[in-house]
Amino acid sequence: MKIIKGDTVKVMSGKDRGKTGAVSAAFPDTGKIAIEGVNVFKKNSRPRLQGERGQVVEVSRPLVASKVMIICPSCKQPTRIGTRIEGKRKVRYCKKCQSTI
Repeated sequence: MKIIKGDTVKVMSGKDRGKTGAVSAAFPDTGKIAIEGVNVFKKNSRPRLQGERGQVVEVSRPLVASKVMIICPSCKQPTRIGTRIEGKRKVRYCKKCQSTI
């Protein structure tokens, strides 16, 4: 999986199509990512202390990484990501403008 925490991504399919956000967590073993403000569901939480009331909390659930595209920081467009070796480092690059990400 080529998407890591902190990347800015755009959702390409599903109910949140067109929304953008930063990746808050990546789960490479399941192929999913969590994005701030995207794929939000309401969850009822129970009261923890006596006298406290229950609440409805909005929770952002992970979605499949294949439904999103990374937004390149230099050309500001959704793009695919490639990898290449520069010196002794392996770096990611934008397939449209060839700049490193």
